Amino acid sequence: MGMRLANDESEQDGVKRSTEMPSPVEILQALIRFNTTNPPGEEAACIMYIRQLLEDVGIETRTYALDPTRPNLLARIKGSGEAPPLLLYGHVDVVGTGKQAWSRDPFGGDIEGGFVWGRGALDMKGGVAMLVSAFLRAHVHKLPLRGDLILAIVSDEEAGGEYGASFLVDRHADYFAGVKFAIGEFGGFAFHALGKTFYPIMVAEKQLCWLKATIRGDGGHGSMGEPGADCMAQLGNMLQSLSRNKLPIHAAPAARLMIEGMADALPLLPALLLRGLLRPRLGGIVLKLLGEKGGAFAPLLRNTVSATVVRGGEKINVHPSEITVELDGRTLPGVTPQQFMDELRRFAIPDSIGLEVLRHDPCAAAPDMGMFRLLSDVLKEADKEAVPVPLLLPGGTDGRLFAKLGIQTYGFLPMPLPKDMQFTQLIHAADERIPIEAIGFGTDAIYRVLELYGAQP
Repeated sequence: MGMRLANDESEQDGVKRSTEMPSPVEILQALIRFNTTNPPGEEAACIMYIRQLLEDVGIETRTYALDPTRPNLLARIKGSGEAPPLLLYGHVDVVGTGKQAWSRDPFGGDIEGGFVWGRGALDMKGGVAMLVSAFLRAHVHKLPLRGDLILAIVSDEEAGGEYGASFLVDRHADYFAGVKFAIGEFGGFAFHALGKTFYPIMVAEKQLCWLKATIRGDGGHGSMGEPGADCMAQLGNMLQSLSRNKLPIHAAPAARLMIEGMADALPLLPALLLRGLLRPRLGGIVLKLLGEKGGAFAPLLRNTVSATVVRGGEKINVHPSEITVELDGRTLPGVTPQQFMDELRRFAIPDSIGLEVLRHDPCAAAPDMGMFRLLSDVLKEADKEAVPVPLLLPGGTDGRLFAKLGIQTYGFLPMPLPKDMQFTQLIHAADERIPIEAIGFGTDAIYRVLELYGAQP
């Protein structure tokens, strides 16, 4: 797709269109129309579309791939060298839509009711459209950058990053030499509470710690009943224990920053209630008092584990002698796998059941907040009602992989949202959509960050 050459602008369907280059909304529509459902991903056509946008304005690009159908795109705009390089990154793969009741084509990129509809509108093709648009604008406008600006558009985030960020970090780390800070997902969306408009900026995420539990028993013929030590009985006891026994509350640095930041903006009584979450003996009581609202804070205050895959048994008339259960563990930053397993032993899983680590993606115990003030200032400049707060994300992003290179990611894709729009409930769900206004707002905010980056100590 070639860039347009003129500079006149027109407006249609409430979308401002520039004939110089595609608008962020137009880029998003194009991205949604590539079906990059992962698996299998097959992100190549979508990545090549972005590559063409960049090369049409004279930006040199390169692609690296573990699998040619799943490439990753890198581009750089040179800065003066006064500041370290700044990384902008995002993924173009999306989760599936199977068995979801969509009211519109999930890969249509339709505009209706002031929204762009489609899979990935929020996670994260909308963010990629913002990042790419700001990057293009910086080049076309010859923005005087204090540090090199690097753009990385990757594959495979939704399935662990093996073909995307993990591949780049392992095989092409030299391209990111000197980078301290990055902008990516997940954060910047507005949410409204007690008359305040909070904009959480992700500064940390929980660590991935996948485990396998192995349950062993004597086995035997199914007709002989179910002995108490049978694998199935042990499995049932373990699953009930995991469901009933919550792990203890810990106030990790990132969670403390988030809760203190929110409390500072609230009236006295709500602020006291929130700060009670940071006290291990009171936290559980406060979560109960908060009811459904406490559900958003609970995974930020404790390690969590979910049994997701069970394997065992071969014949209907034979008691299995071994059952394995795969456990999706998410630990607070800085917690080691051994500390996590020790905690599970104390509260949920007996010593008779074996535990082993399948995968652990660590991250720093405390975030580097060196760029947080700049991002906060930009949000407050763009929205006078904005209350920026740090965010600890209970899920995972490619940030944990770039962290291996010492890069601090900030989830910063600013989106002012309607008060009745539940952002987190639309991600990975049917009728995923993003307000048109939010796309322009986010692009402008990211561009403003590029203007100011390196100017502050």
